[in-house]
Amino acid sequence: MAEYGNKPDEFLPRGSVIVHTIPPLPEPENSHLREYISALRPRRVLYISSTSVYGPQTFVDSDSVISPNEEKGLRRVEEENWLRSQDWSTLIIRPAAIYGPGRGIHLRVRDGKAPRAAGAGLVSRVHVDDLAAVLEAGVFSELTGAWPLADHLPATTDNITDWCVRLLGVQGKGNPAPAIQTSGRSVSGEGIRGALKIKAAYPEYAAGILASLASEADL
Repeated sequence: MAEYGNKPDEFLPRGSVIVHTIPPLPEPENSHLREYISALRPRRVLYISSTSVYGPQTFVDSDSVISPNEEKGLRRVEEENWLRSQDWSTLIIRPAAIYGPGRGIHLRVRDGKAPRAAGAGLVSRVHVDDLAAVLEAGVFSELTGAWPLADHLPATTDNITDWCVRLLGVQGKGNPAPAIQTSGRSVSGEGIRGALKIKAAYPEYAAGILASLASEADL
């Protein structure tokens, strides 16, 4: 980032709308990234944050207050606060677990591996296409603030794994390393979709996984 920091407008025009997808970086890279963004003088920034900012809460919606209790969440809040303190319009999206073609439980099941996270706690997810649709609508809106995003049907990792095993007709061989046990979090994305007046293309994991498998088959 430092290499291009003096002439950012060679790559992006000033006054643009930026979709910022980079998670917090170690120093000095994070400071260089902030300098680069500031030098662009954007009109508006959309930032993909994380539901980790909600800490141990097991249900989250657009009215939930952030309460990070781990380093990941604390770093995300720090980055959100910096973006909001600048002289531009900011929209922050806090997606639940992102899945889609090339990413998700269905891939590990298909490869005979256990999911990286397991447990009986409800977990919310969002298909990457639905995240992209929210970002696209957000670019052309003046909506600000910070909003959680997920599909309509939280489910346990164990349940999705069992569903994928039946769908694919495979036997999970398991992972030599123990899966990470998760307590789970149910996330509502109705607030941001309502504000932007859009609907989820994949409101639950079955539709999203089937679409992901179809996309992967076409690659």
